[in-house]
Amino acid sequence: MKLIHTIMILIVASCASRAQEEMTNSPINEKVIKSEAEWKQELTEQEFYVLRNKGTERAFTGKYNNFKKEGVFTCAACGNPLFASDTKFDSGTGWPSFYTYATDTSLVEVVDNSYGMKRTEVVCARCDGHLGHVFEDGPQPTGLRYCINSVSLGFEGK
Repeated sequence: MKLIHTIMILIVASCASRAQEEMTNSPINEKVIKSEAEWKQELTEQEFYVLRNKGTERAFTGKYNNFKKEGVFTCAACGNPLFASDTKFDSGTGWPSFYTYATDTSLVEVVDNSYGMKRTEVVCARCDGHLGHVFEDGPQPTGLRYCINSVSLGFEGK
């Protein structure tokens, strides 16, 4: 009986290991690393300014601020899924705002002490592109407001 139990544990561990390896090696989870020249060639001037140089587009000018279609917002640089449309809300700030992110591999939060403020920057977990910032003044259920530059986003409709 102990032998059967040990074999079952090994089989389950092997399957879990293979599943994790497949997930880790899937193209959407691969880290995207490119030179500045490569990014400049692939991105528009505004996308490069925001995504690679941590810029900000002017409030109320982005194409996704009043956008209402259903689907998934993705990273404009690498296609990583970032936010589901049903988590978007009108914050009145002039930038698309979301109360949570799509998956555990969507975002990375980074301390941002620029401009004499302490904020939390959010970057794409796949390509490290600057997306915006997260604040603690959003709606329930999270109380968070992910304030994101439209130019950092792509969209895949349902």
